Amino acid sequence: MKYHILAFGAGFLLDQIFGDPYFLPHPIRGIGWLIAKTEKALRSGNPQEDSPEREAAERRQGKLLVAIVLLLTGMFTALILAGAYALYPRIGMVVEAVMTYQILAARCLQVESGKVWKHLKAGNPEAAREAVSMIVGRDTQNLTEEGVAKAAIETVAENTSDGVIAPMLYTALGGPVLGFLYKAVNTMDSMVGYKNDTYLYFGWAAAKLDDVLNWIPARLSAWLMIVSAFFLGLDVRNAVRIYKRDCRKHASPNSAHTEAACAGALRVELAGDAYYFGKLYKKPAIGDRLRPICSEDIRRANRMLYASSVLALAIGMGIRIGLGGLGGWI
Repeated sequence: MKYHILAFGAGFLLDQIFGDPYFLPHPIRGIGWLIAKTEKALRSGNPQEDSPEREAAERRQGKLLVAIVLLLTGMFTALILAGAYALYPRIGMVVEAVMTYQILAARCLQVESGKVWKHLKAGNPEAAREAVSMIVGRDTQNLTEEGVAKAAIETVAENTSDGVIAPMLYTALGGPVLGFLYKAVNTMDSMVGYKNDTYLYFGWAAAKLDDVLNWIPARLSAWLMIVSAFFLGLDVRNAVRIYKRDCRKHASPNSAHTEAACAGALRVELAGDAYYFGKLYKKPAIGDRLRPICSEDIRRANRMLYASSVLALAIGMGIRIGLGGLGGWI
């Protein structure tokens, strides 16, 4: 039991210390490669024209993609972890800690959004637009400095759940196997879960499964952000008010929860209309514009991310202790 508990805590610390160095191979890239290759193989013979047959085929293929990726990800992770523990328990603990570290993305998120803050503080909006384009999907070339800061804050807020607290929760419940299975679903959603002509039917299964898996973590993350706002001296009362009012203002059932909590705590307005691939998408605003967004709000959002992560770590350690280590690698 102690090995699994120590590995969980060590994985969190490794993420905070090292982040995701670009020169090291990362298993999430491997999962992305698997998704791309499997998609190509499954869709090679599809009819090009729209038809009921094409819709049915793509839905079946999308479900098969989910099954194949999850099966291979789970088996590969379990075999490595089981083999490491079979060699020697302390080797298993080290491997489990490294896997946990690779599942989390708190430090990476802090570093990448910090680059945006640094360029804005230096008065270099072009470099800030380039930096924020690396962590958001929207068009950034025409964003104002306030728009750049807002995009970075939204990414930090949304990924507090998707990139940190949700994977931490699933890893606490089922070790790195369940943690990597969650990351596989999340990666599939980011690659094929689009409502466009290419992925509307093929990506449906991955997108729906991602919604299900993130339902509890998104809400837990929002409340952890609200609690963190109290410790950081931010506006807790407004965070609660905006969260309750705006947590459903998104096409996704989960995405607005952490954004609403963050917007309320910072007393700013997030979300709203944005351009993607040159096309304007109308989206409701989240929060009230009680003051303009500034570059320093990126750092405030990151402090909320860090505080929420520490709170989630405490919850996760409690889960690991409560489970008695039974979920260590299965």
